[in-house]
Amino acid sequence: MTKMSGGQAAVAALEAEGVSHVFGLIGSATMEMFDALYDADGIDFIGVRDERTGTHMADGYARASGNPGVILAGQNGPGATNLVTGLAQAAAAYSPVVSLAGSLSSGHVYRDAFQEVDQQALFRPITKKTWTVTETARVPEMMREAFRTAMAPRRGPVQLNLPRDILSKSEDFAAMARPETYRPAVVPAAPHDSVVAAAALLSQASKPVIIAGGGIKNTANTASVLALAERLNAPIVTSPGHGDAIPSDHPLNGGQMGPRGNPVASRLVREADVILALGTRLGFNSTFYSYDNINRDAKIIQVEIEPTALGRYFPITLGIWSDAATAAQQLCDALGNLEDRRAVEAWSAGFRKERAAYLRQRDDDADLEAFPIVPSGLFHELRGVMPAGTAVTMDAGTLCLQATDALRFDRPRSLFTPLDFGLVGFSFACGLGVKVACPDRPVISLMGDGGFGMTLSELATAVHYGINTVTVVMNNGCWGAEKAYQRDFFGKRYIGADLNNPPFDKVAELYGAKGYRVERTADLGDTIRAALGCGKPAVIDVMVDPAALYSFRRDSFQHRTA
Repeated sequence: MTKMSGGQAAVAALEAEGVSHVFGLIGSATMEMFDALYDADGIDFIGVRDERTGTHMADGYARASGNPGVILAGQNGPGATNLVTGLAQAAAAYSPVVSLAGSLSSGHVYRDAFQEVDQQALFRPITKKTWTVTETARVPEMMREAFRTAMAPRRGPVQLNLPRDILSKSEDFAAMARPETYRPAVVPAAPHDSVVAAAALLSQASKPVIIAGGGIKNTANTASVLALAERLNAPIVTSPGHGDAIPSDHPLNGGQMGPRGNPVASRLVREADVILALGTRLGFNSTFYSYDNINRDAKIIQVEIEPTALGRYFPITLGIWSDAATAAQQLCDALGNLEDRRAVEAWSAGFRKERAAYLRQRDDDADLEAFPIVPSGLFHELRGVMPAGTAVTMDAGTLCLQATDALRFDRPRSLFTPLDFGLVGFSFACGLGVKVACPDRPVISLMGDGGFGMTLSELATAVHYGINTVTVVMNNGCWGAEKAYQRDFFGKRYIGADLNNPPFDKVAELYGAKGYRVERTADLGDTIRAALGCGKPAVIDVMVDPAALYSFRRDSFQHRTA
């Protein structure tokens, strides 16, 4: 037994979990934890400027590494409330973020005390689970429960509130338990009967399509999916935001599908007779919940680790509760050697021809001469200059949405987006977390000028800790998505849409980072190469045509066009 304060016990629990990085903002409510972190040689603390962006960093770290990302809000009240947007974003991405926040002293609860807010109620709707520690002796138990819950399928964020008095009191503690003693190590496989039934449906299909979603990407286990696709000779498409689930250059990769995907991948899903949905909910970004984006007559085999996702939005022929990559390997083994595949061969050959033509046309249509720069030219240059293994983070907004299917990825965990939360102000901070998790990989963050303006104070964090990412600010001087809607549906009655920005390259230099400004497409390639090699956090302020806007949610304004 060792006598420790609650704060020391909390940090000892982090050490027992193998945590190597904690993102956070110092505050008086958790001083015992920060003091204990001072002596924790195996944990690097990364101090941030805002709890929201710190949570995005923990989210990016978790998604890139596959391990929990930890954010520590040192202050109760406003320090805790600043976590809300970041945790809601992590929940939308099923990202295992362990959020720790100081909390009011137990004896002051319900007394309108200084910085009092009901943190238990605040976080409950946006986390898998929220706790408040009730006794110092239970700190290790509650910490274990936080990590176990965050990492249990389907993963997601948790919130643990740590009252001041709980952290300051001392107790005798036994040695901290290691994760392997209380967390499962094996993912669930598909039942044999389900595998046989699914294999029969796939072997009879003439127009099969595989949709690979986050359940494939987040496990980084693509080999079984590729083997299955090759055995079936079936095109693979990916759900939006998961274009890195399989390598972009695989000949059966159709790219991202759905309303925001490319026309080739989207057509495949609309025409397929059997759809194998691996690790995807077939949710909003993939389908808009509409048969306009998926064949009403298709037989759907859905494989999901979360049982409540099975058949939730579309009726399915067969639902399999299993780890998606594991089930893919089981299906591949069950199919054996397939014969008389002439119909499938014609379907696949037609797809390959159409896909190749689409990619050629995309490059041919890229406008490399426009002034100001337009997105097609920017993405063309990025495709040509991104090194192997590059990780890309994106915001929401019209410019980033145009990049949804415009870049190439050679491995899973290379594309990080807000997904269904549609958050602006996410990309830069997320990129910092990705870089901390993968220090040897290049990280490029795409943002609009509005989103970067929200979060540029984290340049101080990037410089202070040497987190060398490249942020490409697509600067069109406006909130692009909203201005597009005002242009297309509200008679160009612009209000609140235009932005007055500082020169972001100069701002970066003032923080101690490297800044670049690009006005012509021809200069983009060399500038990106220079930024990647400059040895500092870098910001590239790219002047983008404010007229290059697109209304992605036209369906939301059909009442104005009828």
